[in-house]
Amino acid sequence: MITYQDFKKLDFRVGEIVKAEEIEDADSLYKLQVDLGGEKRQILAGIKKFYELEELEGKKIIVLVNLEPKEMFGEESEGMLLAVGKEARLLTTDGEVENGKRVS
Repeated sequence: MITYQDFKKLDFRVGEIVKAEEIEDADSLYKLQVDLGGEKRQILAGIKKFYELEELEGKKIIVLVNLEPKEMFGEESEGMLLAVGKEARLLTTDGEVENGKRVS
């Protein structure tokens, strides 16, 4: 169990995938450029087995933005998208929501 104060430390934002690319030699990762409303972040996501590149661009997703950056395959990931289950179904928004809007 975590406290509400711990939960408040997590900064979830709405982001829009503006570009999705393959990463050389990566079996499960895509490199995503995500617009968070006023800033863009690169996120490496293990969703390659579940989504084609063409499906991703334009999709609104939920991103944990205050996660420590991590390097993989010579690329830096600056956040984490949220997905559900072994099928890695992306958490998205219902209706139009502004990029960068905080999830609460």
